Amino acid sequence: MADEGDEKKQEQNQESKADSGDKKSSGGRLFWIVAAVVVIVSAGAGFGLGRLFGSSQTNQADQTVEDGSAQSQDLTADTADLTAKEPQDTWYYTLEPVVANLNEPSVTRYVRVTLTLVMDSHIDQTKGTAFIEEKKPILTNWLTIYLASLTLEDIRGDRNLKRIQSQIADGFNEKLFPDAKPQLKRVLFKEIAVQ
Repeated sequence: MADEGDEKKQEQNQESKADSGDKKSSGGRLFWIVAAVVVIVSAGAGFGLGRLFGSSQTNQADQTVEDGSAQSQDLTADTADLTAKEPQDTWYYTLEPVVANLNEPSVTRYVRVTLTLVMDSHIDQTKGTAFIEEKKPILTNWLTIYLASLTLEDIRGDRNLKRIQSQIADGFNEKLFPDAKPQLKRVLFKEIAVQ
């Protein structure tokens, strides 16, 4: 009788081991399924948010067509003669380096920036270069003050650098073309060094 009791206990142990093995394997499968779903949902959400918050660039020059004739430029008296007779490729103008102390109270840190301006293709390069040369002291002053207002954290990371590029482009367009359509398309960093 003791042998029958031992046999029943052994059978029950084997059944419980088999049941726990099935539970473990189904639990393992469930884990991998949940992990795959989480990865897929995260990737989709990241893609969707990137599309939602990503910036789109539109060519504003194409939007100023008037009655199917030549494109009109809404420039002030200072910039009216800068428009090119025939549109050419986008042209670039590189400013000299600007150095400014960062707004860091405990340590002396500075930033050195060299910018390249991407000008609209409807501005004549020769006249536009002369115009920018004339306005260069104003641009340099504005840029120095703007950079001096930044902290070290404001300059870190690509998101911050893109924001800075956009703000510099907006500021330069205000200084160069205060009452006209912006002719400075983008600002590129040729050099940016923080020490």
